[in-house]
Amino acid sequence: MRIWKAILFCLLPLAIAGCSTTITNLTPRNFSRNAENMYPVEVVFESNVRAIHDDTIKPYVQIGDDNYLMRRTRVVRDRWETLVPIPADKSVVNYRIKIDYLERQGLELLPSSSLSAPYQIVVK
Repeated sequence: MRIWKAILFCLLPLAIAGCSTTITNLTPRNFSRNAENMYPVEVVFESNVRAIHDDTIKPYVQIGDDNYLMRRTRVVRDRWETLVPIPADKSVVNYRIKIDYLERQGLELLPSSSLSAPYQIVVK
């Protein structure tokens, strides 16, 4: 009986932690204005959800109604990047990161997504 209690006690943190997905924004908040008006956005997408199919992950930067597809970096597997345009007449842009993917639910692959908190870029 003690062995079962010990096993349950050891498994309790795993049950509490559950499955999690994290979007970590690596983008600096402030940029100096450049001639191209293109600015890098970088994120790390980490998930311990085994049902997510890695080859279906598609992250986007959402600015207003526009979506900018991100690409996986060559060096770090879970890191994604893109360049977003910020017009010369704007100094502040609000954005979010949306990550679409397919997730196995039973015998099916169903579309799912994760959405980040809102972020802001300030161009000076």
